[in-house]
Amino acid sequence: MTVIQSGGDAFRDAFETYLDMVYRIALQNTRSSTDAEDLAQEVFLRLYRCGQSFRDTEHMKAWLIRVTLNLCKNYWRDHRREPVELHPVQEETTDLTLLDAVRELPPNQRNAIYLHYYEGYTAAEVGRMLGAGTNTALSWLRRGREALREKIGGIDNGDL
Repeated sequence: MTVIQSGGDAFRDAFETYLDMVYRIALQNTRSSTDAEDLAQEVFLRLYRCGQSFRDTEHMKAWLIRVTLNLCKNYWRDHRREPVELHPVQEETTDLTLLDAVRELPPNQRNAIYLHYYEGYTAAEVGRMLGAGTNTALSWLRRGREALREKIGGIDNGDL
């Protein structure tokens, strides 16, 4: 059993191993590198303070993902105001990258796509992490793939 203790090697190992993953999930959900950094810091602060025992590294990884996603939900709840445009609007391009298209998906589809394709989780694992059943996760994945095909176009079913 892996135990996270204040200042212990287990925390340091978890930080070094999972920081990039936590940051990527936060960035995918907030669309802001500074906010993603703040959220990642908060996730590891909570890990440091919790002193929880984890069955194995996958249990810890799932806990970190769940906390990250919850903090991202809180972020959007707290930031519902319209953003203030500080720079003049530049001409929009119609070229949409896959990552940009994923970012435009609704939160459940975006997180399901990210966890499945970028982190390699099965639909059942994605469902558990997002607090839903396997069939719901499969539905989010299907709808997300359909939305991506419409946005980007020309994507072969084998690619997604």
